Amino acid sequence: QVEFVESGGGLVQPGGSLRLSCAASGFTISAYGLRWYRQAPKKEREVVAEITSTGRTTNYDDSVKGRFTISRDNAKNTVYLQMNDLKYEDTAIYYCNRYPGTYEPWGQGTQVTVSS
Repeated sequence: QVEFVESGGGLVQPGGSLRLSCAASGFTISAYGLRWYRQAPKKEREVVAEITSTGRTTNYDDSVKGRFTISRDNAKNTVYLQMNDLKYEDTAIYYCNRYPGTYEPWGQGTQVTVSS
């Protein structure tokens, strides 16, 4: 059974940092690209960052470029999102999933709240 378990969220002040982790299981992680998504209150879920199956190529939404870094460890079946210089607008629930072939249901996500 495919499963994604996100962790590492929390409450942080503007300018702070967090590192999110997503443990994936139930499929061959090295065969898929992986994405981090986020969903803010009353907004659609959006892609924040993605990384190819080999980890050689990454892409970011313009809103996080230069502040967030996605990485993966296929041996640990885990994808990470290092978030620096956090802003109020980064507040959201963060999810991970694979591509192509996004899996449903989604994991529970991890809440990131940026507040002073």
